Amino acid sequence: MPMAAALTLALAALCMTAGPAMAAITVTDDMGQVLTLQQPARRIVSLAPHVTELLFAAGAGERLVGASHFSDYPAAASQVPSVGSYAALDLERVLALKPDLIVAWHSGNKATQLARLRSAGIPVFESQPADFGMIADSLERLSQLAGTDDSGRRAANDFRARWQALQQRYQGRRQVSVFYQIWSQPLMTLNGQHMVSAVLRLCGGNNIFGQLPQLAPTVSVESVIAADPQVILTPSDARDQPLERWRQYARMRAVSTGQLYTVNADWLNRAGPRVLLAAEEVCAKLDLARGH
Repeated sequence: MPMAAALTLALAALCMTAGPAMAAITVTDDMGQVLTLQQPARRIVSLAPHVTELLFAAGAGERLVGASHFSDYPAAASQVPSVGSYAALDLERVLALKPDLIVAWHSGNKATQLARLRSAGIPVFESQPADFGMIADSLERLSQLAGTDDSGRRAANDFRARWQALQQRYQGRRQVSVFYQIWSQPLMTLNGQHMVSAVLRLCGGNNIFGQLPQLAPTVSVESVIAADPQVILTPSDARDQPLERWRQYARMRAVSTGQLYTVNADWLNRAGPRVLLAAEEVCAKLDLARGH
């Protein structure tokens, strides 16, 4: 056999036994930034509690080598080494973990810290789910990055089915005006672009400050009184008693009818799969308000 022909056959055999080359993984994060990994991430750092929940739900929990403070769900997340709070990361600790992917919180983590991580050559996916569809999509995209596609797809499909069931149950309910208080001093709320407002809309609730441009605006007591909401909600982790201050304004509808409620903070404030539990809780409370 001529040498050239033998070489050709040898190369062909090598290609057949080597198998197909692994394709690069390309996804777009919540801020429209395109990320490409040459192979699935094996060492992932989460920079926010909701991100940690999303990664575990997407089947990538075993890939986590670091997570921010308060990443406490599911239980296994508490065993992941901490890299500091979302607002004050220990960058040296993050870099020492040698991650091949960082999943950040766009509105929570400092842009300067994310820029430093990127300058170190680490791909950064910025998470900012603003509605139910984005949470389902996040499960799929994060699972693609981690190589756990099947788990992420199943979790996303389950989430969408439960979300759609809630939509069908509560569609057409009478609108209820709501003030969602996240902080007392100064008095703060969330606007219509936040995931909390998506929950309110699902339940037939109308955020009285939904039109404000800031994601987490400061408002005045007078503006709340003027809007006269039918319901006042606040997260359950408040250090003071934020609802008590409103009882002195007896003419407000929420006060006169007793529609002052706390809601599970971890479920509602974290844009992860458990937000559906928050929706069930909020919807039930708004139904109580419709009875007055």
